[in-house]
Amino acid sequence: MVPSVCESFEPLIQITDNHPRIFIEPIYYQQQVPNSLRAIYVREGVSECLHDALTLLPQEYSLLLYDGYRPFQVQQYLFTYFSNQVAKLLPHSTPQEIMQVTKKYVAFPSEESAHLVPHLTGGAIDVTLADVHGKALDLGTAFDEMNEKSATRYFETYAEENPQACQYRRLLYNCMTFAGFTNYAEEWWHYDYQNAAWARRVQAQVAHYGAVRATIQNHNVKEFKFL
Repeated sequence: MVPSVCESFEPLIQITDNHPRIFIEPIYYQQQVPNSLRAIYVREGVSECLHDALTLLPQEYSLLLYDGYRPFQVQQYLFTYFSNQVAKLLPHSTPQEIMQVTKKYVAFPSEESAHLVPHLTGGAIDVTLADVHGKALDLGTAFDEMNEKSATRYFETYAEENPQACQYRRLLYNCMTFAGFTNYAEEWWHYDYQNAAWARRVQAQVAHYGAVRATIQNHNVKEFKFL
């Protein structure tokens, strides 16, 4: 079932790190990806849910945010980059096989409602657990790592490989889902709220966050409009 989109017109807002337990690390800006954002932007409701998630986390933990709203140009760049990485890892694969593997880890750039990129809505967040100083904890793989260990439940089957990472993933998953997010099963760090990906997982017929197109200036969102 493809959920329909009934846009809520909730604005994109910038998440600042003035909250004592929210830290930001705009990873694609740090990697100098063209048109990437130097700050984390999300829909207003996503910000509220992140604060709800913090109330469920023990005080010795915080949330470290890597990415939120992602401009279409950045999605295009990342898809091409990861596709090239897959081609190097699997040199004997067909173009169709490379496409299939790439789409497992990064959405094909599309603004169409049937195949809408989650990060393009402002309703997706890439997040990890951190200590009280904002230092990322070991959740078993690096962010954006392309292998089977990135699957959220990997350590539920192979807990002996990294028992601590298994516990951390459970903690992150439980606090985020209780706050209203859903998780993309192939990436322990990716969570959605009120977009089409979220709607499919909760079997809702309607999503409330559609595509957002932003004008980027000096790696900041200058203005945006709903598509």
